[in-house]
Amino acid sequence: MEHMVIIGAGPCGLASALALHQKDIDPLIIEKGNVVEAIYRYPTHQTFFSSSDKLEIGNIPFINEKPKPVRKDALTYYREVAKRNNLRINAFEKVIKINKLADEHIVVETNKHSYVAKNVIIATGYYGQPQLLNIPGETLPKVSHYFKEAHPFYNQNVVVIGGKNSAVDAAIELERAGANVTVLYRGSDYSPSVKPWILPEFTSLVRREAISLQFNAHVTEIAPSTVSYKIGDEKYKIENDFVFAMTGYMPDITLLHEAGVKVDMKTGRPTFDEQTFETNIENIYVAGVVISGFNGNETFIENGRYHGEHIAKHISKHK
Repeated sequence: MEHMVIIGAGPCGLASALALHQKDIDPLIIEKGNVVEAIYRYPTHQTFFSSSDKLEIGNIPFINEKPKPVRKDALTYYREVAKRNNLRINAFEKVIKINKLADEHIVVETNKHSYVAKNVIIATGYYGQPQLLNIPGETLPKVSHYFKEAHPFYNQNVVVIGGKNSAVDAAIELERAGANVTVLYRGSDYSPSVKPWILPEFTSLVRREAISLQFNAHVTEIAPSTVSYKIGDEKYKIENDFVFAMTGYMPDITLLHEAGVKVDMKTGRPTFDEQTFETNIENIYVAGVVISGFNGNETFIENGRYHGEHIAKHISKHK
């Protein structure tokens, strides 16, 4: 019997575990990848919007020589936090289902084991499931919703769909690596969410026509050698080798829904107490960006890292 099972070893899941440690509770963390899997899947040279102090968890200093840490810095920091605090993490184990039993215990079923717990925190993040365009050709091998590195795309015709941070970052790196880059963005102007230190470089590349940017562009079809889109009533088709659909991500609400947690199917938001983070199902809690449903821009590591403190306080009163 586990007192607490945490699903997800992202920063907010780890922060929840550290908060529970302060209350003498040693949770088991189950993670489908490994520690901070989502950050590992970020682009290789990703720079965080936040300063390192705002990414700290458990009052453990995150010392960094640069104003903004990069992906590698964060991976090192969170691994060290997990190691120094002896966090129990079952890596590469995927939770399949959560069942609340009649005796109030909770069964957590994975692809490897079945666990019985008194309490469960769902901290599954949002990076594992892209927001799809739902257009013909989106499942072609040349299409990806994640960008890692630019080198393989030298001298290739690459379309980047989107106009926010992930799209702009990818477009800049691809241009540097010698790709022929076209950005198709349905917005009518540059997104205000783009990191201020990269926007000048991006706009400069667009002005010099090193990157082709089309505003108000709605992609209608992806074919093996072309991409079709329209601006207003005008239709266009361009030659294409690869597509990066950087259209954002969303939490997988399947676990929540099947566990009996009430979820607004329009917004993806689970029902929970804003003081304790307990859902409508007693002893099942949520933490991190999953609380924001489909609006992933509302909760970040900066504010999600504190959710576990509220949960730990509530659980310690009832343990």
